[in-house]
Amino acid sequence: MTALTPENILNTVRTWQSADLALLQNSYCALSMTNKKFNNFQNFTANLGDTVTYNAPYRFRAYPGLVITKQPTTQRVETITCAQTYNSAISYTSQQLMFNVDQYLNEIGKNEIAELGAVVETDLLLNFIGQMQVEDTQADNFGTVYTNNGGFRFWGDGVNSLNTYQQFQQGVENFKNFGAASQNMRVVFPNTVQPAVIGNGLNQFAPTRNNTTAMSWEVGSFGGVEYYTSNLLPIHVAGTIGDASTAGNNLLTVVSTNDPTGQNVTEITCTEPTSGTDANAIKIGDLGVFVDGISGKPNMRFRHFIGHTVSQQPVQMFITNDAATTAGTVTIKIRTINGVGLVWAANANQNLNYPIQAGMKIKIMPSHIAGNIDSGNQFYLSMPRLPDQPPYATSSEQDKESGASLRHYYGAAFGENNLSYVRDLIFGAGLLPDNSMRWLWPLTP
Repeated sequence: MTALTPENILNTVRTWQSADLALLQNSYCALSMTNKKFNNFQNFTANLGDTVTYNAPYRFRAYPGLVITKQPTTQRVETITCAQTYNSAISYTSQQLMFNVDQYLNEIGKNEIAELGAVVETDLLLNFIGQMQVEDTQADNFGTVYTNNGGFRFWGDGVNSLNTYQQFQQGVENFKNFGAASQNMRVVFPNTVQPAVIGNGLNQFAPTRNNTTAMSWEVGSFGGVEYYTSNLLPIHVAGTIGDASTAGNNLLTVVSTNDPTGQNVTEITCTEPTSGTDANAIKIGDLGVFVDGISGKPNMRFRHFIGHTVSQQPVQMFITNDAATTAGTVTIKIRTINGVGLVWAANANQNLNYPIQAGMKIKIMPSHIAGNIDSGNQFYLSMPRLPDQPPYATSSEQDKESGASLRHYYGAAFGENNLSYVRDLIFGAGLLPDNSMRWLWPLTP
């Protein structure tokens, strides 16, 4: 009889595990929509450590004529690091378990899973603003760090809400105009916006669509795009320049760049109109855009990601540094895709229609709620199975459909009248900048 006891306990853990995974995967959109290609990458041949690398699409130029122009082949490497860990643990004395808790353990477990799912979802959605959370073991808390994840392009101004089908479709078309994979196009937007979108849509003469949305009160899908809502979207808090900017004032004026040849501009030095000193002028994750209609200056437009012809999209950028103004001067560091800023030189990374010139104006976007559009199934999640915890009864399961992994183990501290139940997980994620674009909603509905 003694030999059978561990197996009986393990079956109990596995039963709970199945229910836990079902709750985890069905509760949140990012966990279900991410690409699980790199789950259990620790089992890949020759892969050591907690980071996996993968190749982003290669970039080339096509040149006119039959006389060849040789060009380099550059491997564009992106990384995913499994650095995010969470646990939820509970413990009871024998008396508490027997008289007060035992019949409620299943319900207690559901609430633990809901909490774990929320923090995982929140961390995954941070990729929309180029962030991730990592554990600071010395301080015993979590800190936010910036990565090369997330889009450098954006739709919306952070002041006026995006709440109509037309605005949604315009954002999709802007995304496609620059260049994007045509498959698996998904938008994530705030759940509080959905009633306005549906309400505005019901005022249009679109009987088939409106009959469907009126029944579900969900945007669902249209135009080949799947729409998801979330109540956990990240908030980006901009610097003072962004929060004070409007279409015509508090703009930055370009003075110079770190690369006058235009091979790869990653720093732009500007002046701002207050001529003051402000430690909080620019924040990492701020977004900037070159302003049209500046006297004597051309309107800046992105070139298409593939083909390198001029698109209709204004030149935008992701700012990678906190920056202070000193006597009205500030230097912003920028990126578009990983390792690349703004490029005028005619190479595979060229993305500008004109070189950056002194006197051009840049608007920094204000604080906002960040949604996202991505395509090509290039929002990656790695959530490997954690190892068993002998001698404790353990189950570490991975759902075949969602890729979500969760470990559950429990056991008694010998001679201490204490029984602990633990659920924990580990994961890492990455959102390819090439195929993503941030959508901006105001902080106030």
